[in-house]
Amino acid sequence: MTRSSRTPFPEGFLWGGAVAANQVEGAFDEDGKGLSTQDTMPKGLLTPPTEGSTPDNLKRVAIDFYHRYPEDVALFAEMGFKTFRTSIAWSRIFPNGDDAEPNEAGLAYYDRLFDELAKYGIEPLVTLSHYETPLNIARSYGGWTNRKVVDLFERYVRTVFTRYKGKVKYWLTFNEINSVLHAPYMSGGIPTPREELSESDLYQAIHHELVASARATRIAHEIDPENKVGCMVIAIPMYPYTTNPDDVVKTMKENWQNNYFTDVHARGAYPAYLNKYFAERGISITLEPGDEEELTNTVDFISFSYYMSTTISADDDKQSEAGNIITGVKNPYLPESEWGWQIDPQGLRIVLNQLWERYGLPLFVVENGLGANDELVTGDDGVKTVRDDYRIAYLHDHIEQMGAAIEDGVRLLGYTTWGCIDCVSASTAQMSKRYGFIYVDRNDDGSGTLERYRKDSFFWYKKVIETNGLVD
Repeated sequence: MTRSSRTPFPEGFLWGGAVAANQVEGAFDEDGKGLSTQDTMPKGLLTPPTEGSTPDNLKRVAIDFYHRYPEDVALFAEMGFKTFRTSIAWSRIFPNGDDAEPNEAGLAYYDRLFDELAKYGIEPLVTLSHYETPLNIARSYGGWTNRKVVDLFERYVRTVFTRYKGKVKYWLTFNEINSVLHAPYMSGGIPTPREELSESDLYQAIHHELVASARATRIAHEIDPENKVGCMVIAIPMYPYTTNPDDVVKTMKENWQNNYFTDVHARGAYPAYLNKYFAERGISITLEPGDEEELTNTVDFISFSYYMSTTISADDDKQSEAGNIITGVKNPYLPESEWGWQIDPQGLRIVLNQLWERYGLPLFVVENGLGANDELVTGDDGVKTVRDDYRIAYLHDHIEQMGAAIEDGVRLLGYTTWGCIDCVSASTAQMSKRYGFIYVDRNDDGSGTLERYRKDSFFWYKKVIETNGLVD
């Protein structure tokens, strides 16, 4: 995406798209699958269900990817995908999370999916835990606050690493792991409401996830030395609202809360600033013998979602803006999407440089996209489509900034746009918040045919991939 005849993107760059099992598969109770936290979550999604709350039925069918994946993978191949990011639903493999033996039907489903991808030469990029803890783990164990869940997760990851050896090379441990600070139920299966959860319990749960992530990384390398394992975080560059040093210091401290997740994953130890934070706030967590050594099993690469930046003010009276779980103060210099997420392509270049300079590890942008209300129309040729120039413009500008970061010296492995096919939104539980290159005929009330239609952006992204990022 440059004005010269030379693309900055390296040969073998992994262009593709991303989804999550709970947002596309449906089939929530088929072939032995157990319930996950997502299957009982009411509208709103960030909080645990309450007595009498209505489950979000949209995700129980979603876009029926479970049955329609051959059709959808063929469309991804038509665009030229080099990689496809999806997740394995833990409750398909171990329906209750603590079962003694895995569910063969669930394992066989992902065999079929990965074989279908292989047929087209598409590399799977697989997230082990993407916002869908088995419901029994949440209800019987208290989610990741319970140390026993580390061992249950180990049983799960050993099973899938062994089963899919040679089929899957690229793995992510926890989706947007830093989101647990803000959405402990969705992210960590913790049923205690956020306002009632003590900081010690929350950071203990985070410690368990970090140990589990490091252990999974070690096991992946032991089972197959060819495996490449990454962490995955929400990346939101934070700018001081003003040049007032109070705003600058507040921004530094807010950044620490996100940096510590990548610090532990990439450097293998808790940073000094976090220990200071714990001491100041009276936070106490328990490290079991061997935990510190386990954390030294660091990741091969760092992946992240990027949708927006935010600004930070020391003035608590400043109004927070909407955002991807993490919020801040509205930046007066940036436009915003229909859902109030501020659009900042240059922020992607900034965060890529920050992560590269801090860790020197390969990076992977595994989520980026624009949620919008799309209108299905019939073209002059009689074919239904979506005229989504706004999505093309958004992606164009972000891909351009990725190219600039590569020219800055950043090593970038690949780019998977979020919701490459329309899916149920995680943050709003809507179908109408659409991200895809492929329109799925399903509405917020559950109506629709589930038919697939290529949007204008489908053909544009196909050209981007064909030219390795040279298309304007």
